[in-house]
Amino acid sequence: MTPALVRNGRALTGAALTVAAAVLLGAAGLVAGGSGDARAAGGAVVLDEGELDLTPRLVDGALRLQIDDRGGGTSVVREPSQVVLHAGPATLQYTVDPLATALGTTTLDSWQLNGWEAANIFAPEPGWNGSEAGGDTEITLSGFEGPGDFGMASYTPEMDSVNAPAIPYLGTAADVPRSFTLPGEGERSAPTWQFTAEGVYRLTFTVRGAGAADTETLAVVVGDDVDPDDVLPGDGSTATPTTPPPDTGPPPTAPAAHVIDNGHLDLAARPDGEDLRFQVKEGGAQAYEWHEPDAVVLHVKPQARRKITEGYAFLGAVGGAVWWLPIQQVDGLVWPGFSTDQFSSAEIDGRVTFSLDAVRGPGSVSVFTEGSVGAVTLHAHSGDGLPDRFDLSVPTHRHTVWAFAAEGVYRTTFTLSATLADGTEVSDTETLAWVVGDGTDPSTVAPGEGDEPTATPTTTPGGTPTSAPSGTASTAPGGSPAPSTASSPPSDPPDATAPGIVPVTASPGTAGGSSSGSGHVPASGALAATGARVAVIAGAAAVALALGGGAVYLARRRRTTP
Repeated sequence: MTPALVRNGRALTGAALTVAAAVLLGAAGLVAGGSGDARAAGGAVVLDEGELDLTPRLVDGALRLQIDDRGGGTSVVREPSQVVLHAGPATLQYTVDPLATALGTTTLDSWQLNGWEAANIFAPEPGWNGSEAGGDTEITLSGFEGPGDFGMASYTPEMDSVNAPAIPYLGTAADVPRSFTLPGEGERSAPTWQFTAEGVYRLTFTVRGAGAADTETLAVVVGDDVDPDDVLPGDGSTATPTTPPPDTGPPPTAPAAHVIDNGHLDLAARPDGEDLRFQVKEGGAQAYEWHEPDAVVLHVKPQARRKITEGYAFLGAVGGAVWWLPIQQVDGLVWPGFSTDQFSSAEIDGRVTFSLDAVRGPGSVSVFTEGSVGAVTLHAHSGDGLPDRFDLSVPTHRHTVWAFAAEGVYRTTFTLSATLADGTEVSDTETLAWVVGDGTDPSTVAPGEGDEPTATPTTTPGGTPTSAPSGTASTAPGGSPAPSTASSPPSDPPDATAPGIVPVTASPGTAGGSSSGSGHVPASGALAATGARVAVIAGAAAVALALGGGAVYLARRRRTTP
């Protein structure tokens, strides 16, 4: 008989069902590092990325449930009671309908391990391995504590291509199995783990086989509301260390900056009498505020960290990390766009030019769009020289992908320029401060140009652009041109194909001026930089197309229009 589950003190009952666990989820991505021996409360090891297996195995004739951690490149055997698993904010993603149906949970976004975004994010990749148990093993969820529902189910792109239902393993919602049978032979099984709310979960698993049994509790921290380093492992009964916190002295004096770390904003060209003014618009169409660029700090939070996949070598080594702000809005991340919609078409002769003149920071900054069939259009990429420019028609509002190559403080200098209807040339140059990752507190960073001694310029205004003319292949560092993937396309038609944004060819030494000939480019062109348009189909995109586009649809996140 399957034991009753306890959730927040309430007993959950239901018959245990046996589900064959022979389906291997194909979405597990590259193994990238792992957290190794990072210690949490009670001496626990925090596992926040890389492949691991929950393995029932015979040890001295007794059955024990252990964890084989391969996140650090070698396999280390750990006890579940000494581990804290961390499903960080990057695991929040679209919930495909078959998964929600199988687990009786929400169709809203949920936190998932081995989900549809697994190949693109740094997160734990838990599997089940029954090959060392001496035969088939029954896995039962015999105890549960947590702020939301939990469940495991398999649903692969192959299953989606034939409209097969998801296979539930176990879960906490009503009418969902509480146990499954793990085969003693066969492939590693890696179902999707789903959590419907942030917080601390304690999952108690009982394994039975070969006439023996073992019960272990695994602590899981979901989201970023709780620091996993502060969470006790197992059932939480381990004594908390009593080491007093170090004396770090008085807190630093924070500069007068407004930190923006979530939601919609625009880098906007605004009329200012007989001039043009570059300002930052924070908010949507109905509720917003205007800020001077040198009065704000933009924070790209840790959940923007994801893996560089095949075809994106211009961002760095495949499997490495990049901090990625997608073209569609993601709750919890800042969503920067560009706009000229404060001007009317009668006020501007031609278009407004956006020029990225200089970048100071620990890595490159890239601004690009992805087409629906794998094309990537680079608008600005500091890794191959600046200035880089692109044009927007009037009035226009567009979004792009932003990618930062490393954590740290960045300073991006933009010049916005145009020709007014009376022939007057106007422009405004401002510097925006960005904090990428969690290594620096954004509230301590001075806005604008700043004074970091380590923020080395990657280029200077007036330098010679090195991007190729529009229509040629990009010579990005490290490899081939950059295709799109099927991981997270927008649900609306991509901005890159919308009319009103066209390429501009920059000339040496004209970082702050308007581009010659920009008004002669057809208005139906796609937004591009002095860089190149490249069109190579990534492996993930090719698979999605082979499946009739189903994987692309299911991987989409909802988009909020400002």
